[in-house]
Amino acid sequence: MSTTTTVSRAPRAPAVPVKNVQVIAWIVTLLASGLPSILLAELAHQNTAWLLWARLVFLAGLVAASFAVSVLRPLRSYFIVIAAVYLLEELMSLAAASPAWVALFGSGGAPFATDMLGNQLKRLGVSLLMIVVLLALRYKPWQFFLRVGDLRALIQPVRWLAFPKPVPWTNFGGQWAAYISLGTLAFLFIAGRPQLSQLARALPILPVVLLLAAMNAFNEEMTYRASFLATSEAAVGPRSAGLMAAAFFGIGHYYGVPYGIAGVILATFLGWMLGKAMLETRGFFWAWFIHFLQDVAIFSFMAVGSITPGG
Repeated sequence: MSTTTTVSRAPRAPAVPVKNVQVIAWIVTLLASGLPSILLAELAHQNTAWLLWARLVFLAGLVAASFAVSVLRPLRSYFIVIAAVYLLEELMSLAAASPAWVALFGSGGAPFATDMLGNQLKRLGVSLLMIVVLLALRYKPWQFFLRVGDLRALIQPVRWLAFPKPVPWTNFGGQWAAYISLGTLAFLFIAGRPQLSQLARALPILPVVLLLAAMNAFNEEMTYRASFLATSEAAVGPRSAGLMAAAFFGIGHYYGVPYGIAGVILATFLGWMLGKAMLETRGFFWAWFIHFLQDVAIFSFMAVGSITPGG
């Protein structure tokens, strides 16, 4: 006579609805973005330096809570990445205030090329350390888009941009790189109203402008796009991941170039477009290239002093 032993199994915890994770992710994204700083500074005229540490404590609390709260668990790496961006930016700012750094790049009154090169090297330090953070979180380079990607990948149709059918990114990316750059030029002309003689002065330093644009495009795509998308896509889906990264990026341009409400709208649209490129091609190239072309225009205007961050 045979006997059968029944092994009791603990019931599996129910899967967390994606919608709940998305709601949490959006709330955290907006609270951890520059939005609270902008509202406090513009509406209440308060000093917001303390918000950096409030964000870090808030995010650290979420990371700790994610070990016990199931709805937070899929977003743990996302919280860590946002906190890492703020912490590394602060550490690089402290390094840039050191006597050795100031001797090389000045402290704000240096010529354009020297000052901006120092700024981009500081940002490059953050970008490279973000790669280290992602590797430490056990992401492979291809998972955070650190490769060229499929340049001819088909876009998901965007009817309101007059692309109702899938087309290769070689068509879509090239066209929108031109459109975005021309739109940025129009904004900069209206905002800065430079004389043609001013713009002619930028020609001798065009190689420096190209280098700065290339560095800035890499730094921002690595820090604010690739790392955000890599750590949120699986948790909230590609659409929400792209929109959250775009919102964080756009809000961060309120005091940037372009600036103000118009700057936020333009940068959010650009961020959405670049996130779309990264997610659909599974690589870095189109996002970097579109961003690079726009930055050539921005740095050219900054070089002649017709426009500055924040106005």
